[in-house]
Amino acid sequence: MPRAARTAVTAVFFASGASYGSFVARIPALKEKLGAGEAELGLVLFAGAVGAIVVLPLAGVLSVRIGSRRVTRGALLAVALCLPLLALAPTLVTFALAFALFGAVTSALDLAMNAHGVEVEARYARPIFSSFHASWSLGGLAGAGAGAAAAALSLSPLTQFVAVGTALLAILVPMSSRLLAEEARAGPRGRVLSRPSGALVALAALAFAALVAEGAAGDWSAVYLDASVGTSEAVAAGGFAVFAATMTLGRLLGDRLTAAWGPVALTRRAGMLAPVGLATALLVADPLGGLVGFACFGAGLATVIPTVFRAAGLRASSPEAGIAVVSTVGYSAFLIGPPAIGFLAEAIGLRAALAVVVAATALIPLLAGSTRPVTGA
Repeated sequence: MPRAARTAVTAVFFASGASYGSFVARIPALKEKLGAGEAELGLVLFAGAVGAIVVLPLAGVLSVRIGSRRVTRGALLAVALCLPLLALAPTLVTFALAFALFGAVTSALDLAMNAHGVEVEARYARPIFSSFHASWSLGGLAGAGAGAAAAALSLSPLTQFVAVGTALLAILVPMSSRLLAEEARAGPRGRVLSRPSGALVALAALAFAALVAEGAAGDWSAVYLDASVGTSEAVAAGGFAVFAATMTLGRLLGDRLTAAWGPVALTRRAGMLAPVGLATALLVADPLGGLVGFACFGAGLATVIPTVFRAAGLRASSPEAGIAVVSTVGYSAFLIGPPAIGFLAEAIGLRAALAVVVAATALIPLLAGSTRPVTGA
């Protein structure tokens, strides 16, 4: 039973990553179809952030009341059905509404599958949670690859999104029955909308620091290497590529490292590597230094969020309650942080603005103690 549930959760994480990667790869085509400028597109994409942040606490309440299995199944179905709507939207307004809906159902899936992953790991005698996040990363790469292939073949975003949505349904049907049955849940269900403990607040701060950094790497690594270092376009794109590759590798190794070092030591060491990596990219202003720095940055951040989500799921009255808190704070940082860096860069320059991210990641080792396993958990 635990092995079947682990396979199912791994498949759901992969499907979630694939849906996101598939969409991101076709943003340029959707932008062209809608006739949107950069500023307009940024405002429209912000609708997805609003949808996600609003729904996360509600998804936590629903998961507590009816179980993470049901919410995971329903949210994955909703993601599969909503994805084609992004390509069908004829105007910026309708696209904003469709993307707000997509952000909402994606965030519900994210919370529920993480909560279910915590429960599945509780039935194992070893850490396995990081492997779920590695599966998400691999799914994102697969989805982006599918989007690139579809674009090269001149397939429309609608055709691609319908195909990806169909694939998600193909994953949902056989895997949904393998998720843990609600009666097998360990422990009582607690409240989501209650005052978080001090440890949970510290974990939320960890999530904030880590996801600000991930968002900065995603939105600003290529821009920094291109504009501030003066690399070629190909090398600039490689900055995020090496970041994503080392993050995926780190998550694949994360469970073994957690078993060997424990979550506190792992988070502390990772938290020291991350700021050193980004600082290297900022101080060694040449292409090689930039690529090495962003590679170390990705490796340092790789295990932080899986470790935080695992700890939050065990620290609160239920996995859903803990993950709702850290997800809401963390994803707010992920979505709001990159635009804030842009505004700051206008005032003090991009290199100095990214130095603020170095300072934020320096908080990670200081807060690592909050990931300590709960006694008796």
